[in-house]
Amino acid sequence: MGELLLRRWWLVVVRGVAAILFGVIGLLWPGVTVLVLVFLFAFYTLVDGVAAIAGAAADRVAPAADRWLVGLLGGLGVLAGLVALFWPGITALALLFVIGAWAVVTGVLEIATGWQLRKVITGEWLLFVSGALSVVLGFLLFAFPGQGAVALIVTIAAFAILWGIVLVMLGVRLRRLTRE
Repeated sequence: MGELLLRRWWLVVVRGVAAILFGVIGLLWPGVTVLVLVFLFAFYTLVDGVAAIAGAAADRVAPAADRWLVGLLGGLGVLAGLVALFWPGITALALLFVIGAWAVVTGVLEIATGWQLRKVITGEWLLFVSGALSVVLGFLLFAFPGQGAVALIVTIAAFAILWGIVLVMLGVRLRRLTRE
């Protein structure tokens, strides 16, 4: 996994920038309807998932297990995005649980990746932080489902900005490590 991330550091940055853009849009229009949130979430997870799958598919040198893990993470993002696109009329509660499940699964996979990277690089704590933020968001969404769509948008937007910043920092660190 470390080799894949080092060679494709820029995809980590793309994922981070997409998360930051998603978060900023969510904060600028907190009164957005659930339908718009569904499409924002769908767009973000599709871009994030395709970027992860592209990174896994393009790298022929990294171990197959590492490529599979990144591809699985991307596939889950694409699946979540497609569910949101094809069923845009779902309720806020159902969307909340889809986003919460996606956040927990993504976070656990990122923590597992960070655990593997600790043997390869220093600074893998950024991936742990990214995964932990994702897991915390998922559990918060499951614990407080009745807080309303605006609270959901602000929470997800803040998470996306923080997660995006962490991913950009990780991508820049990976780029520096690649040059060394």
